[in-house]
Amino acid sequence: MSIYIRRESDNERIAWIARDEWELPAQVEGLEKWLIENEEKLPSASYIADIGFSMRENACGGGAILSVRAMSIMSKLGIKLYLSEYPDE
Repeated sequence: MSIYIRRESDNERIAWIARDEWELPAQVEGLEKWLIENEEKLPSASYIADIGFSMRENACGGGAILSVRAMSIMSKLGIKLYLSEYPDE
């Protein structure tokens, strides 16, 4: 899967980030980079960032960290974060 950013009012897809990436740490890194690059380009509205991920094989803690900067940008722009876990096939 990957990360989809969409506007809630009309479901318009705004971005598709980390295509074909299933590991959460890499996806969160990609989301943060996208947020920083697009903070001034995206008007404040109501958005959803949906991260579809699979648990890493042999995962036993640790992992992705969403920075305060990324959370601040998401709050400013009105972005809700959905975490959609899928089975590893």
